[in-house]
Amino acid sequence: MDVRRLDLLRELAERGSVTAVAEATGRTPSAVSQQLKVLEREAGMPLTERSGRGLVLTSAGHALARSAADVAIALERASALWDEFRNHPSGEVSLLTFPTVGATLLPSVIADLSSVAGLVVRATDLDPELAEFADLTNDYDIVLAHTMPGELPWGGRGLRAVPLLTEPLDIGLPAGHRLATRSHVTPDDLVDETWLGVPPGYPFERILHAVEQQGGHRLVISQRFSDMRIMEAFIQAGLGIALMPRYTSGNVSAGIVLKPLRGVTSVRQIFALLRPDVAERLAVRTVLDVIVARAARLEQAHGHPSRGMLAAARG
Repeated sequence: MDVRRLDLLRELAERGSVTAVAEATGRTPSAVSQQLKVLEREAGMPLTERSGRGLVLTSAGHALARSAADVAIALERASALWDEFRNHPSGEVSLLTFPTVGATLLPSVIADLSSVAGLVVRATDLDPELAEFADLTNDYDIVLAHTMPGELPWGGRGLRAVPLLTEPLDIGLPAGHRLATRSHVTPDDLVDETWLGVPPGYPFERILHAVEQQGGHRLVISQRFSDMRIMEAFIQAGLGIALMPRYTSGNVSAGIVLKPLRGVTSVRQIFALLRPDVAERLAVRTVLDVIVARAARLEQAHGHPSRGMLAAARG
């Protein structure tokens, strides 16, 4: 069987439609369909079937797509071994980050990698809902993602998930707020406040629900933003309080103070997500090692060392 046709079958399993596969691989839908038909003849059994106006994989198709993933991993592993012999982690690595961790980590990561000849990192940012992070690994080599403890929306997808940070989420208050001098705050302190929330489906929403349950009152959410810069501007103007990440908020304005929240679990976990074949590439592993090291230094700077995270990334 042709490896390139196997890869198209795998892409169909990941992306769900011939049109999406065509867009991702630079082919026409008819060319993708034709190659899949050739693969079916080579396999000697149906690999796809009609569902409405599209194609879906048969059970045999799903089995072969899983095998295609194993083939892709083996090929990348062989290529990486050759790169290691040459000591040459060259090539282009695409990276997707969400804004807060991108602003905090990526400048130092890119600077650290600038001395590696032939290695180019192409980074961009997006702040999707939790369930979308896994899908983005189809289009980017490394996806920096965040989630709440106990939630792994990319579980069962066969992705490699490398832990980077466990980051506390504090309460951002205007500097003149009645609670600004407290060492910490509790849900009981916050139930009567006006809140700035996040769009429904974003990770912080779960913590706000926990605050409501512990405090016994529904929170008043006046505005919802996904951009922390807007959130900070509203807090500084005295228009509400909000959950804010402790390590990756950047240089919080002098008009804002951060207070730890006691009584509910208020942290997020940050991961690097990769497809398993992509994770074998020496260039990708080189970038990932630097990201992990920089994340560990960020936690250590705040007095929370990332024990074992570098080992987990390499293991």
